[in-house]
This record gives sequence, C-alpha cells and structure tokens, in this order.
Amino acid sequence: MAQGQYRVDLDELDQVIRKLNHVLKEMGDSTSTAENSTYLPQGSLGEGFKEATVLYAAHDKVKADIQKMMKMVEGLVDTFGTKSSKVRGAYQDAEADNSIKMTGQ
Repeated sequence: MAQGQYRVDLDELDQVIRKLNHVLKEMGDSTSTAENSTYLPQGSLGEGFKEATVLYAAHDKVKADIQKMMKMVEGLVDTFGTKSSKVRGAYQDAEADNSIKMTGQ
C-alpha cells in the first residue's frame, strides 16, 4: 500500500455492529428483568416494625436507579451501533466511488 493510503476492513465493522446488536438484545433481557422481576410485595419482609417503610422505599429507589443506569447504557450502545453502521455505509460508498473512478465504469 502506498504511503498516505488507508484501508478499512468492512467485515470488521460488520462484526462490531453484530456484536453491538447482540449486546442490545441481551441488555433488553436484563432491562426487562430489572423492571419486572424485582417486585418486593408489601409484607414480604415482615410487618409491624418501624423500618419496614424505609426498607421498601430503599428498594424502590435502588430499582429506579438500576433502571435509569440500564437505559443510559442501552442508549450509549445503541448510539455507538448506529454510528458504526453509518461509518460502515460511508466507507462502502467511498469504496464504490473509488472503484468507479479507477475503472471509469
């Protein structure tokens, strides 16, 4: 390769995009679990003691914090995947343009 030239491996970008999509799928499962499988019904920790209200409130706060973090990470991965896909498309278009210029077709 001549000096100043570069080459982008589109297959590697495809691999990155596939892996990010897999991470998003797995995160969807985790997000769903955090949302739906962490219910703490009243009375499950016992009843009639003064700390019960504090414990249930703490559980609700931690659950909400986890859900917020999951959504933030999910958004970050989705943004990176979308940008990677756009970059891959741009490189593919540039490669096609260069091929046309070189062959005149």
